[in-house]
Amino acid sequence: MACVAAPDNCAMGNTFDKPSIGQRLLPLFRGFDGWLLLAVLLLASAGLVAMYSSGYDHGTRFADHARNMLIAGALLFVVAQVPPQRLLWAAVPLYALGVALLVGVALFGITKKGAQRWINLGVVIQPSELLKIAMPLMLAWWFQKREGQLRPLDFAVAAALLVVPVGLIMKQPDLGTSLLVLAAGLSVIFFAGLPWKLVVPPVMLGLVGIALIVWFGDDLCAPGQRWPVLHDYQQQRICTLLDPTRDPLGKGFHIIQGMIAIGSGGVWGKGFMAGTQTHLEFIPERTTDFIFAAFSEEFGLLGNLFLVVCFIFLVWRGLAIAMQATTLFGRLMAGAVSMIFFTYAFVNMGMVSGMLPVVGVPLPFISYGGTAMVTLGLALGILMSVARAQRMPIATDTPVDVSG
Repeated sequence: MACVAAPDNCAMGNTFDKPSIGQRLLPLFRGFDGWLLLAVLLLASAGLVAMYSSGYDHGTRFADHARNMLIAGALLFVVAQVPPQRLLWAAVPLYALGVALLVGVALFGITKKGAQRWINLGVVIQPSELLKIAMPLMLAWWFQKREGQLRPLDFAVAAALLVVPVGLIMKQPDLGTSLLVLAAGLSVIFFAGLPWKLVVPPVMLGLVGIALIVWFGDDLCAPGQRWPVLHDYQQQRICTLLDPTRDPLGKGFHIIQGMIAIGSGGVWGKGFMAGTQTHLEFIPERTTDFIFAAFSEEFGLLGNLFLVVCFIFLVWRGLAIAMQATTLFGRLMAGAVSMIFFTYAFVNMGMVSGMLPVVGVPLPFISYGGTAMVTLGLALGILMSVARAQRMPIATDTPVDVSG
């Protein structure tokens, strides 16, 4: 009877009853931040080009790098579907699991190259990577819980929550990862409203300390001189930074070859697959920590500016998402993730250029590394989730009890 009354509806019934795959998937992409995706795609493309050249004789490095990117992209898509308030439920369990695993590493960990950073749980994992996300999640959960009634004691508790995992990671020792976890945690504490009177003194103290190290570098790095607060390898890294020629074929080799590669690229670069420092294997770790030097040699100053602009745009877009977030938790997480990307890029480019000590910090999307790529995908998924919450408030702003 319905078809007799409205034959046009029957003719179009199949269209409405059986939507295409594209129509079914489209709602999953609604609310995605296009500018953020553009920045990620540009950096990922640069990473594939750089890996193809620097890793051409490293077996399956290029294919593995592309696979890791696809896994990170899938993780980004999945996490972006989760409303930010739902992510609060994972904060405490993830933090507790991460700290427990770090304690397990200290007691039963696997030692490689003088560092005890891994643990065997059927598969060998590096728990410190988990804290790059779990730490800001935990602190954002804490400040969301205390919203509207923050006291100095709340910031002290947050600092204690931060110090525990950072101290365990530094003990492994892993200066690079501890720096990233520290930066992520401090950014959350700062964005939560830490008073400037508590920010300025430690910053000034740090600047004074750096100035004293530079000024008295020759005396502090004299043979037999020991710095009580640092491991030997950390002291050597700082001394090598001050003067790489102290040990040009040993500790200073990385910095010297990196600077040579960057300088030899000039303005225009030597061209794709034409980097002599790269392909004659003078650049150590040219597919991981020092891939920026290989990229600089082949694409020159213009290539470097392209990367810098892309990273600045990525961080700016992340901070813009943070400013527009609908909840305190969203603001803190988006701000922390943005600063994670800034710290990654700043530290990696600085150490390869000879401006910062050499630490194990990869360049996001460019350096080879499965665990780091997965961490970046998770971080971007959280950032995209916050962005979607701004555009789809009815679907995502369901109140959630975070009282613990």
